[in-house]
Parts: sequence; C-alpha cells; structure tokens
Amino acid sequence: MTGHDPRAVEIDTSRPHPARMYDWFLGGKDNYPVDEQMARQLLAVDARGRDMARVNRAFMHRATRWLTEHGIRQFLDIGTGIPTEPNLHQIAQRTAPDARVVYCDNDPIVLAHAAALLRSTPEGATEYIQADARKPDIILEEASRVLDFRRPIALSLLALLHFLDDEDGAADLVDRLVERLPSGSFLVLSHTTGDFDPEGAAKASALYRARGMTLRLRSHAEFSTFFHGLELVEPGVSLSAEWRPELGEAVDVPGGPPIPGYAGVARKP
Repeated sequence: MTGHDPRAVEIDTSRPHPARMYDWFLGGKDNYPVDEQMARQLLAVDARGRDMARVNRAFMHRATRWLTEHGIRQFLDIGTGIPTEPNLHQIAQRTAPDARVVYCDNDPIVLAHAAALLRSTPEGATEYIQADARKPDIILEEASRVLDFRRPIALSLLALLHFLDDEDGAADLVDRLVERLPSGSFLVLSHTTGDFDPEGAAKASALYRARGMTLRLRSHAEFSTFFHGLELVEPGVSLSAEWRPELGEAVDVPGGPPIPGYAGVARKP
C-alpha cells in the first residue's frame, strides 16, 4: 500500500461521501448517519437507488470477466469504493491468477479497509493508492510501481465521472489517463444518466449541490464522448444492465423505466 498509514486515517463524518453512500445502497456497514440520510433523500427521488448500485456492481463483474477472457492481466481501478466481495481483483484472478490490480480511491474509509483489497493470489499482485482521481499524474506514477505500462492495462472509472463536472476537467482526466496506456489497453466506464427522468435528475443534482458535492448526470451522447478515439466493444455504449448479460451476474430489477445508467468498454488501437 503506497505511502499511507491506515492507523492515521481521519474520516470526516460531518459530510456524506459517495463511496460510503454506495456502501449503504449495497447493504454494507461502513457508512455513517450522514451518508444514510443523503442516500434516503435520493431514494425519495428514485426508489431504485439500491438497484442502481447492484446493476453497476454486476457490470463490473461482467466487464472484468470479459477482459480477463480476452487476455488482459493488468487492471487500474480508480474510484474503487469500499471493498465488497467479490471485488475486481477476485473476479480477475479467478480466471487469471497472475492478474495484477491497482486500486485507487480518495475516501479515508477505503484506506482503512485496504487490507481487503490486497489479498492477492501468490501469482498475481494487488496494490492500493490513496489519491484523488483529479490528480492523474500521481496515480500513474504510483501505479507504475506495480503495473507494466508497456503492456495492455484495463482502466476502470466506474460510477465516478458523474461526480466530476465538465469544468472540473472530467474529459481531460480521461484523456490524460488513456494517453498513458499502451496499445491494446481498454477503458471501462459506467455513468448514471438523467435521460429517462430529467425532473428527478434535477432534484438529485440539487441535493448534491446543497451538500457541496457535484452530480453531473450526462446524456448518452455526452457519456459516449469519453470513448473518442477508441474502439468500442460490442454492444457499444449501452444500458449498464444490458452490457453482455450472457456473461452472468445479471440483476433482477422491478419493471418500469430502465435503470438509469450507461456503460461501455473500449479498446485503445
């Protein structure tokens, strides 16, 4: 684990944090009343918040399985969240025991649980970086201690970019990271959208603003631009729940409008 002592973790429990809210939606215990309060406010806007988290998690499982089946042995996962088994390295190392995985997050509570992220197979490796996604150069420098940037890497930014506004450089962040990846690497993205309920999306964004946070719910077209210059894997940019369901880990959700999230996997030529 790079450069931080988990014993020195200081967790701000006065403000909600997306990683801890996500944990609450998934039924975890590593969250605080402020996170639960915010999550319940979001459920009042869209009662399927838990389903959104489960669908996103299932997409990660399927995408990781697809990548390992297609020869990827290195993974850089930014915006990791609180460990929930099976985690990305466990999915990857089931198929490829020699897979090497680097996780990155900026929530101190993730650091406190980082040991769960480091239980690698003997043949592979896992590492955890405590860093802000908006500082890609630091992430890349630390990741290069574990990953070989001369060989293909799968870069995952799952349910992360909707917390970065355009003015915060969301597109520049993706471009900077992808620029460093060698040919044959993959970009894996998922993103919540307001396409199916603009009114609800506006209410959710307002809740985040009131707490000093960003929620930028991009459209299908806006999300797709993150993949510019890359070769999208079939079925292209799709609903997260509909990305290669044949790989398993599908989530049963109630009928009605689609779960409002898009996902895609693309190869760097």
